[in-house]
Amino acid sequence: MDYAVIMAGGSGKRLWPLSRKKRPKQVLKLLNGQTLLRHCIERLLPIFDARNIIILTSAGYADVVRENLPELPFNNVIAEPVVRDTAGAIGLGATVLGKYDNDATMAVVTADHLIEPAEVLQQAVKDALAFVNNRPDDMITFGIQPSFPATQFGYIKCGGLHKYPYSENKICSVEEFKEKPDEETAKKYLDSGQYLWNSGMFVWKVRTILSHLEKFLPQTAEPFRGIRTAWDGPNQQYALQEWFPKLPKISIDYAVMEKTDKIYAIKLNCKWLDIGSFAALADFISSDKNNNIVVADHSELLGCNDSIVVTEEKGHLIAGIGLKNIIIAHSTDATLVCPVEQTARLKELLELIEKHTGEKFL
Repeated sequence: MDYAVIMAGGSGKRLWPLSRKKRPKQVLKLLNGQTLLRHCIERLLPIFDARNIIILTSAGYADVVRENLPELPFNNVIAEPVVRDTAGAIGLGATVLGKYDNDATMAVVTADHLIEPAEVLQQAVKDALAFVNNRPDDMITFGIQPSFPATQFGYIKCGGLHKYPYSENKICSVEEFKEKPDEETAKKYLDSGQYLWNSGMFVWKVRTILSHLEKFLPQTAEPFRGIRTAWDGPNQQYALQEWFPKLPKISIDYAVMEKTDKIYAIKLNCKWLDIGSFAALADFISSDKNNNIVVADHSELLGCNDSIVVTEEKGHLIAGIGLKNIIIAHSTDATLVCPVEQTARLKELLELIEKHTGEKFL
């Protein structure tokens, strides 16, 4: 059977104070009152039954994720006790699915991306499921057609394109995974026409990814066996707390993708945005006549230009005079005001806040 696994563990520190340790960016209502997680699930429901959609998230986010997705069974939200990057999360999802369905096919998607039009991804996922179900030893990833020489994304180098009878999209072999390049290298990738942005989304058989993890990351085998044995029994949570922290903290790209020769790619010709910062809001929210980005029910901006105003507080008015290149982000108990070009210092600011007030405002 086919299943979807949504990775929803990212904290989104660059969206503080809206995103917090117990309220990740995936559940912020920034998209016309909808969350990124809701958009993600709506893209998947035409393909997968809600009972076959699993959410992997951090323990502190589990309750708010369940609140955001009430149509999912309670146990379909799996809380990771510690952060172990994508190799650990994917292995955990595969381990749980494999206990009940050894022939399971697993689509791995991310919760924090905006993908439009959704139909492009939906068709690609359908094609990938058909490909993997016909070729169970092979795996599929999705690459994004690059539109500029991005240095914040990894890249996939593609081989020749081939048409398969069960796929509307052409599928290419993956020759290499490349880490985030410098600007000059990114320009070369773009000019060559051989490279796609690495979306971090995959389709594979559960048994195939687990065998690859055991081969290339053998220290995962014992923890996953321990979790599998205890899952859905009285010791499930104990086993998860005991074994999951023993997994190495490493991405699936480093652990498996860069080492296997069984990976293929489908190119997505779509709008693909990582909503990882306030500046990224400009990519999907229309600006006003003065190039201000406003996500607020009530605002008054007098003589303001090129600024970003964000709040989810429905009864709260944000007013500004003469602002230029300024971010105002307001939550119930904290407000951020800073120049747009200073947002790279948010991590430094959060460390200062934690030093002076503990985790109260984090």
